[in-house]
Amino acid sequence: MSLLFNDFASWGAHCAETGEPLYQAVLAYEIEQKGRTEEEIWNGLQRAYDVMRDAVHEGLTGDMTSRSGMINNGAKKIAASPVTVLSPEFKQLITRALGAKEVNSCMGRVVAAPTAGASGILPGVLVTIQDLHKLSDRQILEGLLVAAGIALIIEQNASLAGAVGGCQAETGSAAAMGSGAIVYCLGGPVEQVFAAVAVTIQCMLGLVCDPVAGLVEVPCVVRNASAAAIAFSSAQIAIAGIDPVIPVDQCVAALGEVGQAMETRYKETALGGLANTTRGREIEQRVLVQDINILPDDGE
Repeated sequence: MSLLFNDFASWGAHCAETGEPLYQAVLAYEIEQKGRTEEEIWNGLQRAYDVMRDAVHEGLTGDMTSRSGMINNGAKKIAASPVTVLSPEFKQLITRALGAKEVNSCMGRVVAAPTAGASGILPGVLVTIQDLHKLSDRQILEGLLVAAGIALIIEQNASLAGAVGGCQAETGSAAAMGSGAIVYCLGGPVEQVFAAVAVTIQCMLGLVCDPVAGLVEVPCVVRNASAAAIAFSSAQIAIAGIDPVIPVDQCVAALGEVGQAMETRYKETALGGLANTTRGREIEQRVLVQDINILPDDGE
């Protein structure tokens, strides 16, 4: 079964041959890999989605102030902003994705799907699409399985880790998972699901990972919001039947190629990009001193 997830072509061919929906093969994979029953897998998915929803709620109601001070209730400020350039639904998407990621930056409980650094994207995307289209939890859980299948293939052929492939591999993969899940949940055919993934990767390709002071806060939190927006736009493009031109498996290969070529300083090392700005280094020094000050004395 694991061979099914070598590429999107194999997954699509399997569905065409068997008539199964996209999620079914992923469900079988989960049962095989984890040695659990189908009921246990569904229950686990429900728990994961409940945590995602809780993170969205907490990000918009709790005190989201990180120890570094770089994160300071951004989601609530956006929600309360009297001036907006977004539709109410788009604004909700942004605040939910940003808020759920703030929960992670403030040491709250999240689902690392596919990573903690990208943990606001799927919650923002799935909660919003469920609200917009009145989808059942079961539909969302099937979408989560589809998202997991997308992640499996990206991991096989590129990477999901910022330390390996830059932020394109982390928030980019999460956005691809989200866009594919959207199209699936709205009844799109396999070709459109895969097109959404391809378009998303094309939009996220080349994004570096440059966390200020080595913390998964700036620019990670705002990138979760922008990645959720790209997931929505990519899904809309795919649903409209627009051809991504470059097939999805070739997009994933490009993701891996760019990740391999990317300099080490742009892969979660905090040596380049925003982390290497004057302000970034000032913050790094302040955070480092703060960390040293809270360490216990040798005698304690």
